[in-house]
Amino acid sequence: MQRALLGGVVLGILGGILGSFLILRRLSLFGDTVGHSAMLGVVLAGLLELPTTWTLIGFTVAFGLGVIYLIDRTNLGSDTVLCIALSTSVALGTIGFSYLEGYRGNLLSILFGDILAISNTNLVLLLLLLGITLAWLIISLPEQILLTLNSDLALVKGVPVRSHRYLFILILSIAIALTIRAVGILLVNSFLVIPAATAKLICQQFVAFVATAAGIGALSGAIGMVISGAIDLPSGPSIVLVQVAGFLAAILYSRQG
Repeated sequence: MQRALLGGVVLGILGGILGSFLILRRLSLFGDTVGHSAMLGVVLAGLLELPTTWTLIGFTVAFGLGVIYLIDRTNLGSDTVLCIALSTSVALGTIGFSYLEGYRGNLLSILFGDILAISNTNLVLLLLLLGITLAWLIISLPEQILLTLNSDLALVKGVPVRSHRYLFILILSIAIALTIRAVGILLVNSFLVIPAATAKLICQQFVAFVATAAGIGALSGAIGMVISGAIDLPSGPSIVLVQVAGFLAAILYSRQG
């Protein structure tokens, strides 16, 4: 339970930070696409008898970078490419699922998640990724702000837009892969979107917005885990419902302001 509580807090902080950039850069559908593609990654791990966590990380990274490459290389809208990628991965994953008779229990746990089953390895990887994310953000904060608010101006000023974009997708894909074990494929995008959306309703300055999103993510993770343990509810959905409650409270707060 202590490991799960720490995992919920770390996931909340990481999701809040990455989700802040995700919604400002209008990539919410991207997170959802990569999250749902993980079903195919889990199926491949089962078929090839590979470690699920490492296979999932490798697959989501390759999938995320591949999708962003297709968006850059085609004249189609990003939502069109993402829809095709999501549909393809889910279709292939569903077909592969039918060949995994003895693996279905594990796949169901990936679909719905169980933060109480988070391992020491997952926790260490989450803490390591959080440290890398914070270091990346601190070192390149001015570039990240400019890139997020006006990518054309960032390009004119010599900011390596594509490199920053691909690095963000790399970190995001790894975060999604690690979050899936705790909250499942079906709810993974909520950890990225809801805390950031809540913070956006109550914050106007960029740094305060990111910090508030991280704080909301951490607090909702802790409260959700306590509620889950107290009345024996699934942990992932409990955290998401706490996030939703915070979002609704922020709407009321913003209307009164």
